[in-house]
Amino acid sequence: MLFAIIMAGGSGTRFWPKSRRNRPKQLLNLHGDATMLQQTVARIAPLVPAERIFVITGADQAEATREQLPDLPSANVVAEPCPRDTAPCVGLAAEIVAAQDPEGTMIVMPADHVIRPDEVFLRTVKAAVSVVEAAPESLVTFGVKPTRPETGYGYIERGELLETRDGVAVNRVVQFREKPDRDAAERFLASGSFAWNAGIFLWKARTILGEIRRHKPLLGAALARVGAAWGTAAGPDVLAAEFPEMERTPIDKAVMEKAADVKVLEVVYDWNDVGDWRALRSLLPADAAGNAVRGHVVALDTRDSIILSDDGGLIATIGLDDVVVVQSGGATLVARRDQLDKLKGLVEGLNDRGYGPYL
Repeated sequence: MLFAIIMAGGSGTRFWPKSRRNRPKQLLNLHGDATMLQQTVARIAPLVPAERIFVITGADQAEATREQLPDLPSANVVAEPCPRDTAPCVGLAAEIVAAQDPEGTMIVMPADHVIRPDEVFLRTVKAAVSVVEAAPESLVTFGVKPTRPETGYGYIERGELLETRDGVAVNRVVQFREKPDRDAAERFLASGSFAWNAGIFLWKARTILGEIRRHKPLLGAALARVGAAWGTAAGPDVLAAEFPEMERTPIDKAVMEKAADVKVLEVVYDWNDVGDWRALRSLLPADAAGNAVRGHVVALDTRDSIILSDDGGLIATIGLDDVVVVQSGGATLVARRDQLDKLKGLVEGLNDRGYGPYL
C-alpha cells in the first residue's frame, strides 16, 4: 500500500509577521482558497486515502494542524517532541508505516511547496511507485529541472538514464551537492546534468529504515525502540524520551548521500518551494507596475514590490521600488526585497528585544 508522509514542521520566520511560532508557513493561505498544508493533502488524496496520510509536525502546531485537516484521523497528526531535522522525522514516519504494512511504500513531501498541475504530479508519483515496485531496495528522489542558476537550492547530479516510465526519466544519482555559489550554480545549469533537490522522496518503509540502521546505527536503534512501543500505552512516553536524544540531521546527509541505489525522477510539473515573501511575485497576479498586492493597498509610483495588508487596514506607499511591506497580527514588516535573507535573524532576535509576544 502507498502511504503519504507530509513533513509540516517550521518555526515561522521567513514569512513573519504573517507566520508565527504556532502558525508557520504551511498553515497560511498565501495563494488560492486553501492553506499550503491543505493543498498538499488535497494533491495526494486521489492516490492515498485519509487513513494512510500522516502529517509530522511540531508540538506547537499539532492542534492547529488537526483543525485544518478534519478529515484526517486525529492520530495521523503526529507531534514531534522537539525539532530534529528530517532524518528522525522520516524514520519515525517509516516506523509508523511499517507497523501498519511491513511492505508499505511511502512518499515523503514537504507541506509548503506549490506544485502545478496536480495531474502531472500524480503521474510522476505513479511512475516513482512503479520504480520501487520493480526494485524494492531503491530510494527515489524527485528532481526539478533548473531554470536559472539558483544558489538557494541543493542540487542532484544525474548519471546514466536507467529507464523512462510514463514519460518520466529515471536516472541514477551521481551525487548530491549543497547550495552552491553563483559560479557553481551557473556551471550546474550549463551542464544539463543537474536537478534541483525538491525534497520529495519515495521508498519502501523497510528500505529506508534499513538504510538508517546501516548508516546511522544509533538513530536506527532509537527509532526501533519508538516503533516497538508505537500504538501501546507506553508509546507517548517512549517517544518523549527517545526523540530529543536523536541526532539532529537531514535525511540527505544521513542516508541519501551514502546509499548505493538512489534514483532521481526529473519532474515535469511546475514547482515552487515558496522560500520567503519574494515567492509571491510568481504566485499572485501583478499589477501594471509589477507589484504583487493583497488587501487594502494603494501603491503610488511603486514598482516591483510585494505589499500585503492582512489586518484589514490600509497600506499606502509612494515612490518605492523593490520592497516588501506586510502588515499582520499587529506587526508590520518593511524591507528591501534583496535584504529578506536577514529576516530570520531579525525574528529570532525579537525575544531578546522584548518583543516575544510577536513571535
